[in-house]
Amino acid sequence: MRVLCMGLACAVVLGAAPSATFYKDALPVLQRNCQTCHRPGEAGPMSFLTYESTRPWAKSIKNAVLTHKMPPWFADPHYGKFANDRSLSEADLRTLVEWVDGGAQAGDPKDALKPVEWTEGWVIGKPDVVFQIPTPVNIAVFGTIDYQYVIVPTGFTEDRYVQLSEARPTDRERTHHIIAFIRAPGSKWFKDAPVGVPFVPDHDKEGSIPGEFLAGYAPGMVAQMLKPNQAKLIKAGSDIVFQLHYTANGKPGSDQSRVGMIFSKQKPAERVVTLAAANEKFVIPPGDANYRVDSKITLQDDSTLIALLPHMHLRGKSFEYRLTYPNGEKETILSVPHYSFSWQLSYYLDQPRLLPAGTVIECTAYFDNSPNNPANPDPAKEVSFGEQSWDEMMIGFFDVAVPLDKSPADLLRQKKAKNETGAEQ
Repeated sequence: MRVLCMGLACAVVLGAAPSATFYKDALPVLQRNCQTCHRPGEAGPMSFLTYESTRPWAKSIKNAVLTHKMPPWFADPHYGKFANDRSLSEADLRTLVEWVDGGAQAGDPKDALKPVEWTEGWVIGKPDVVFQIPTPVNIAVFGTIDYQYVIVPTGFTEDRYVQLSEARPTDRERTHHIIAFIRAPGSKWFKDAPVGVPFVPDHDKEGSIPGEFLAGYAPGMVAQMLKPNQAKLIKAGSDIVFQLHYTANGKPGSDQSRVGMIFSKQKPAERVVTLAAANEKFVIPPGDANYRVDSKITLQDDSTLIALLPHMHLRGKSFEYRLTYPNGEKETILSVPHYSFSWQLSYYLDQPRLLPAGTVIECTAYFDNSPNNPANPDPAKEVSFGEQSWDEMMIGFFDVAVPLDKSPADLLRQKKAKNETGAEQ
């Protein structure tokens, strides 16, 4: 009898273990990891702000986190550590699974954390200034759409330092990408182009160095958020040049893209510039399931590597960045074994790397042009570098920090050798 009572007592204790609830357990995980995208107006197709909007998706949430489909993160953990790693911790994953397996109960609303105060329409928070193309671009219903460019003057009368920036379309469905460039005063890039209206340039006649990369948008791309002592420099009198790429989908549309900026609260110590190790001269054979393309760039001045952004199109399979330092030491800094065109992610280094002058950044990409690639537009086609989604690209973007008095040209311009007197030869 005594043993029976003890068994019943144990059963009562075991049965009293509370199931995970939305307000107490699941909501904090969603706030930390999911609500950036899963809220009205953002990329996530459903909102996870409330129990009522989240509950219908409980089983889908469990499946997505168990298969590591969500949150999207593609870096091989064996190479490098990243400050913006989106991977769920084991504890957070277990919490979401337990919540679903326990019936996805609401629990007590009094257990809920204070709602995150998201800024509608922006991930970076409320911008200090927003530049938007003056009139909407009408997007063709069918056919190939050439890149559109729109020049928007900033009107800045003094140099400004941008710590956070974010480019956004108003027509997300048909926008392939946006790049907001900085055109410094005196630049010959598009010097005769109209201001404030879309135009398609003649690149054969253009032949000038493009402006500096400020911010970009592509599916799944993260906003640029720099540390307080780092910023992008926009010189007084500069213009913003929007590069706009749309893809027709059989329905009419229009877009009025914009870029928002938050300025540094004080003059930063470092200027951040975006460079790329790219290869535009490749031809992927029809049906090739594992075609390799390499690129590299040698930095001619000291800098600090802070972020990486691999870019390919629908046949992109994997991407890797390697560093070769002047002393011969080599390091694989990022490996993305399963690249996704739908998620153009940036990878911010947890510990930025000092890159002495002479450091080589090498990239290797593999492409799957076979019928086994479900995203492949045409496995029977020979594919080369091109602007459209059905073409391909191989670009290893990266961000480096340099002193304020340095420029992108200092990193790319080969220095002249000096003679014994110290004079340049």
